[in-house]
Amino acid sequence: MTDGIITGEKLAKEFKEHSVAEFFKKNRQMLGLYGKVRTLTTVVHEYVTNSLDACEEAHILPEIEVKLDELGNEYYQLTVKDNGPGLTKETVGKALGQLLSGTKFHRMMQMRGQQGIGSAGATMLSQITTGKATKVITGTGKKAFAAEITIDPKHNKPKVENIRDLDKKFRGTMIQAKFKGVIYRESALGPLEYLRRTAIANPHAQITFRTPKGETIVFKRTATFIPKMPKPMKPHPNGVSVDDIITMGRTSKARKVSSFLKTDLERVGDTSIEKIQKLVNFDLNKDPKKLTWDEAEQIVNAFKKIEFIAPSTEGLRPIGEKRIKKSLESIVEPEFVHTITRPPKVYAGGFPFQVEIGMAYGGKAGKSLNETNGKNKKEENPEEAKVEIMRFANRAPLLFDNGNCAITKAVHSIDWKRYGIRDLESVPLTIFVNFISVHVPYTGAGKQAIADEDEIMDELRLALMKCARKTSQYISARRREIENRMKRDMFYKYIPEIARALHNITKANEKKLIKHLEHLVLTKLKLEKPDDMKEQAKNKKETKKEGK
Repeated sequence: MTDGIITGEKLAKEFKEHSVAEFFKKNRQMLGLYGKVRTLTTVVHEYVTNSLDACEEAHILPEIEVKLDELGNEYYQLTVKDNGPGLTKETVGKALGQLLSGTKFHRMMQMRGQQGIGSAGATMLSQITTGKATKVITGTGKKAFAAEITIDPKHNKPKVENIRDLDKKFRGTMIQAKFKGVIYRESALGPLEYLRRTAIANPHAQITFRTPKGETIVFKRTATFIPKMPKPMKPHPNGVSVDDIITMGRTSKARKVSSFLKTDLERVGDTSIEKIQKLVNFDLNKDPKKLTWDEAEQIVNAFKKIEFIAPSTEGLRPIGEKRIKKSLESIVEPEFVHTITRPPKVYAGGFPFQVEIGMAYGGKAGKSLNETNGKNKKEENPEEAKVEIMRFANRAPLLFDNGNCAITKAVHSIDWKRYGIRDLESVPLTIFVNFISVHVPYTGAGKQAIADEDEIMDELRLALMKCARKTSQYISARRREIENRMKRDMFYKYIPEIARALHNITKANEKKLIKHLEHLVLTKLKLEKPDDMKEQAKNKKETKKEGK
């Protein structure tokens, strides 16, 4: 056997175990950390979402400050400060320096973050681009301490150094990190737009942003409520798979399959168990740890034949129609807004979800065709705009990977002509979509696109069409009003000349002739139909009622 031949023994020597930190260090693009503008926005996103989650869990109205300082060419220092509950000396390292460590992944609760990767990923990025540690100051209101965090990527372990107690009262967490190879741009993909959208979806938060140019922008809160914390939920039987049943059965504390199904799944009671028993060929008193694949498959097939109660909403916290409407009116300043929150549904895996839609038309809605510096600076003609799709998952903005997202696909699958919108790409319309779930099916670890599961696509389409019907009524009425005004103005242009000519022939009063001709234009030519006027009045009344 020559040295050039590869043997099993030689291959065995090459086998090595790698940590998750090492993996993401080599594949940081999977965390959304690629592209100079995108990387900076992603880091801001990770810190801000953690601050919002922490404040809400501690029942604190969030006050978040974000500062960006340009230190050199493609070199920035980011500081994010919140008024949350703070971190302890025992948890600060895991929170900021250990990937896949956190308080969210193992709980079936609606949270912005899920995997426990974001902040630790940012710490690692700072370390590998600048060689600098991430600095943190955190406190509970009475005691505070400062520390510097780095990561040991070989073992995915945090290194917490220079810990020192601070002789001052401080509540919250302030993180300061430096990054190279990033660029700040006031564009549709930059940190400013991210924070603008965060403010829209989180009306209870006050966000202050100081740009590298020294400009301070404040997104004031439009609501003083603190969202109630969602409760942990169980999987719903309509979405679980055979593998889910096997895996859950092996870890269940229940001694019988019947009690396992009732305690570990949502909406399964005694009546459901009786129905399931009739549909399977084995005894449900069996130990769930001993379930075979065939038996688990029988259970899943039985679920499909039983009508279960819809999933509970206790684990979901939608923003709410009125709050979305008020927030859009405050920041987008449209002519018309309509919002809806759909009832909860279930997608594969037994995970409940909800869809919230808002459509804002006119005013500053949509993207300006003359957009500069990432701000919607429209000309006097509001029609010089194109549609703006604002995507959110659990209130967190999704700025990237538009084409791969179920929300974008659902929007473009709608026949908008049916709703009075001839060309979606040239209409002053902002479409707000918030997808909420205890487990968002992201297409990647970067958490910027939602997978197009069949149940999710169906619900998104239904919600969009329902909201579009209401919006189309306003657009149609507004279009008729503009057309009528143009016709009226055209006829009015010639009324003075006609009145003068009639006066010369009949010697009738010229002013009375003008009024009579104007009346003829409005009534005999039917430029303002009674039905149109009634519809406009009805729309205004409904809009006013919804705003209360």
